[in-house]
Amino acid sequence: MDAYWEDKDAGIALYLGDMREVLPALDVKADLVVADPPYAETSLAWDRWPDGWPALAATVASSMWCFGSMRMFLDRRDQFAGWKLSQDVIWEKHNGSGFTTDRFRRVHEHAVHWYRGPWSSIQHATPLLPSSGLHQGSPTSARRSSAPHMSAIGAKTWTDNGTRLARSVIQARSMNHAAIHPTEKPVAILAPLIEYACPEGGLVVDPFAGSGSTLDAARQSGRRAVGIEAHEPYAKAAALRLSALVIC
Repeated sequence: MDAYWEDKDAGIALYLGDMREVLPALDVKADLVVADPPYAETSLAWDRWPDGWPALAATVASSMWCFGSMRMFLDRRDQFAGWKLSQDVIWEKHNGSGFTTDRFRRVHEHAVHWYRGPWSSIQHATPLLPSSGLHQGSPTSARRSSAPHMSAIGAKTWTDNGTRLARSVIQARSMNHAAIHPTEKPVAILAPLIEYACPEGGLVVDPFAGSGSTLDAARQSGRRAVGIEAHEPYAKAAALRLSALVIC
């Protein structure tokens, strides 16, 4: 199957069509799927859930980050059968959407990590950030339980290397008026997810490529990527973006 757009040197390819038809035809094996499917929460014509796509994703990779709302994951929980839940990360936006006037303004989205098979076989690089503040830790630390019915859980000796474990809430500005696609994700939220679950030089597959943000983030992170987009206007915009080496 011919790519709609391709950069062979970077290992980036974009295909046009319904992922349920294109993905089986590509017959690729990847390290990671990054999916941002339609949530099916509005009456907009493009906001339609593609039935069966999580099972197709399982034929490509054993590790997947999927964006969505709590409502989406609950409504579609049966379609994630066979996948095991690893963790969820919250993308905190600087601004959000309010579809109703009697609920909290939603300024976040979930990114849920799913996997198949043994956890030991799944790429999961410890997510570290530079440590900040006056105190970065002590050379040694002994951890003891404060609960009276529990004994000490052991001593741990460690060396302060100036890093800390990244938090599960990641702040990244939404695209707003700069967005090419109505649900476009910024590279700032995609890059840490890709770096966590895909080895450098590995392959990322995005079955709902939209404006090409995942492909751009993968390229910037030193990974290869394959994207599939069903709507040609967005595929064309993604190709132009990737051709211009736009960094968002």
